[in-house]
Amino acid sequence: MNEAVLVLSGLDPCGGAGIAADIETINQFGLTPLPIVTTMTVQNTQSVVEVQPVNVGLIAKQFHHLQADIAFKVVKIGLLCSSEQIRVIANLMQDKTIVLDPIVKASTQEVLLQTQVISTLKQELLPLVKILTPNMAELFALSGEKDEQKAIEKLACKWILLTTTDVSESSIEHRLYHHAKLVKSYTYNKLSGNYHGSGCTLSSAISALIASGANIEIACKNALDYTYQTLLNAKNIGKTQFHPNRIPAKNTHTRKKYQ
Repeated sequence: MNEAVLVLSGLDPCGGAGIAADIETINQFGLTPLPIVTTMTVQNTQSVVEVQPVNVGLIAKQFHHLQADIAFKVVKIGLLCSSEQIRVIANLMQDKTIVLDPIVKASTQEVLLQTQVISTLKQELLPLVKILTPNMAELFALSGEKDEQKAIEKLACKWILLTTTDVSESSIEHRLYHHAKLVKSYTYNKLSGNYHGSGCTLSSAISALIASGANIEIACKNALDYTYQTLLNAKNIGKTQFHPNRIPAKNTHTRKKYQ
């Protein structure tokens, strides 16, 4: 069991997604998040208008300085917006357990990763990933395929938790693949409204549960349950998308359940 989870993700100033979501979620499971910002953004609940990568040298220095002091094994990775970032971070991750939320578009539909960056992500980082958590559009963008099974087979990830949120109308099915074979599916009613940060919440919850000693299937099921509760209790602080409420009045999702 680990006490901390390293987080590499973008900064969302409105707090719904990105590293703010990661920190809130990991804290809810009783672990300490170690946040390194990869990307600065200008965004709110309505749109993303600017994205700037953080210097890769600074990211590497932060990583090494943390590792010299704090033991951590699990790393949650969110938005990486340059090929250079991906290469440097992949080189740092050789002995880590990686949970990757492959953010290609913002939830407001702005494209955040260009084709060349996606190619670098696929070649340099995906082979190191323990579990990938794409939606359908992200799966197709990463694989270059338009058929789900072919796309799953093409990606070199041991575990893939695919969500159909972006293509479902009444119910959402999350499908867990192991070595390209379907092993579990989880279904939830689709909620009305638009949500900002549900993918970040899910991947961070999985990371925290893995660090707490849960196996992949248990981590995915309990992270999905937790994420769904954050959406049921979502907050409307802006003009468009709802924020998942990651801090419930009574937290029943602590790591003690999984030890």
